[in-house]
Parts: sequence; C-alpha cells; structure tokens
Amino acid sequence: MGMHTGRGIHPDHKSMVKLIRDAAERGCNFFDTAEVYGPYVNEELVGEALAPIRNKVAISTKFGFDIEGKSGLNSRPEQIRKVVDQSLKRLKTDRIDLLYQHRVDPNVPIEDVAGAVKELIKAGKVLHFGLSEAKAETIRKAHAVCPVTAVQSEYSFMTRLPENFIFSTLQELEIGFVAYSPLCRGLLGGTLTEYSDLKTNDIRGAWPRFQPEALRSNIRIVETLNEFSKTRGMTSSQICLSWMLSKYPFIVPLPGTTKLSHLEEDLRAADFVLTAAEIKEIEGKIEKIGVVGDRYDALQQSRVEY
Repeated sequence: MGMHTGRGIHPDHKSMVKLIRDAAERGCNFFDTAEVYGPYVNEELVGEALAPIRNKVAISTKFGFDIEGKSGLNSRPEQIRKVVDQSLKRLKTDRIDLLYQHRVDPNVPIEDVAGAVKELIKAGKVLHFGLSEAKAETIRKAHAVCPVTAVQSEYSFMTRLPENFIFSTLQELEIGFVAYSPLCRGLLGGTLTEYSDLKTNDIRGAWPRFQPEALRSNIRIVETLNEFSKTRGMTSSQICLSWMLSKYPFIVPLPGTTKLSHLEEDLRAADFVLTAAEIKEIEGKIEKIGVVGDRYDALQQSRVEY
C-alpha cells in the first residue's frame, strides 16, 4: 500500500517493480494489494511486477470501497463482479488467489457478499474468499455461505484486539489470519519520532496515536523493543514479527516496505523463534508502558467492526 498511498513521498515505479521482484526472488510468494490503493495504480504495479512469475506466487486484492461515488462503502453483488473484472485486468491475471471484502458494508447483508464471491469462485475468477476487520458474528455468517480462507486485520504489539474478538472463532473454523501493520505502520520499526513529518501526504498524521504527544509516549515501546532485541541479536522489527509467528501458527504477518534493506530485515525474522517465557516477558513490559491514542480517527474507526 505504501508504494502509492498515504506514506509521504512515493518511490518511482521502476524501483518498486524491482523491489517486488526482489521479494519474490527471496522467497516471498504472497503479495497483497487493493483497488483502493492509489486508487488502482497499486494493482497495476503488482500485476506488472509479478506477470513473469505469476504461477509461482499468490495475489490477494480487495473490494468494498465506493471509489467513484460518495457513499464510502459499496459491497453490492453487482459492484463486486464489476470490481473483480477490473482488478483482473489491472493485475494481468485470469484469477485472484484471495479476494477480500476490504471493509464490512452495513448496507449489504454479508450473506449476499459471500454469495457473490461464491459465484466468482465457481466461475474461476477467484480462488479463495477473505474478510477484513470483521467481527466474529460476521465471519460465521459469511463462512456459512462461502468458506472464508483468511481474515485480515490490524495486529501488532500496539493493537491486539483480534486476540479477544476473533482468534477463537478463527481457530474453531480453521481460518487463517493475515496481520496488517504488524509494525504499527512503521512506528515499531524505530524510524519515527515526535518530530516526524506525518502531515505531508501521509494518512498517519490524522490518527490519534501518531500525534506528537502520543508519539513521544509510544516511542517508549520502541525503546523497550530495542533493549529486548539487542540481547538476542535482533531488531525491533524482527521482534514484532517473530513474536506473532512464534505465538500463533495460523498467522501470516504482512509487513510493507519500499526499501530492500527493510525487506531483508523483515524476512530474517522467520529465522528466530521466541520462547513462551520470552513472549510473556516482552508482552508484560509493553503492557506496563501502555499505548497512547486510538489506532484510527472517527471515520476510519466507524468502518471496522471492533
């Protein structure tokens, strides 16, 4: 997402094509995008970058926003079919491996959404169905109509709500979990300070936990991660990713980056395994500090179910 949306100055197209291909060469085989990123241009980038190796990777994308209109969300079945056809063209592919509803649309029954995706699966245009930021009841209703393969939600040391709201349901129904913003939108990677410019073309600047006063406090979490990681030969980013990989077998972290050095750093997190004692230790330290600021502003929060 950050290659085109809401993260300050966007890198040039050619370098991002190369980065995506570099990721694939290093073993990454699951790439996530959405029509709303850009909008549209991120799907085009992913399609161009992965076209030469399409059969070796899986691509996920998302529908659900009313990009051309003013209603905010739109998951009507006819809209889903339209979006999928357009996404297939931009992605230069004949199928979408995993299709998510980007946000639950309160005006369209989830059963209708699942039914529309089920028909797309029958047609061969989509292989698997996913939801994003959905509560347990919604997941169950959708799953009863069309099997849900994965649920994608924000999850990190600073946003652990899924543990309480949906993890037991996912384990019961054997649904995978894709964790977006596992580094809390870059904050836990250690590059942000209270003086960082998050107002210039950066959506984080509008969100409570990225306000200067909140950042000043939340950076203490980064300092704690750095202290914990140094004794283990790791970075704060690697601790964040290794923590969730070590804790739950059904999680796929989804870190985003525009830099090869960060990509390689993140990939090395898979080489580490945290013990139950280490997990308890770092969680306890962060819980004592506490998180300042909500993860979203009022509008974005209204579009998630918990």
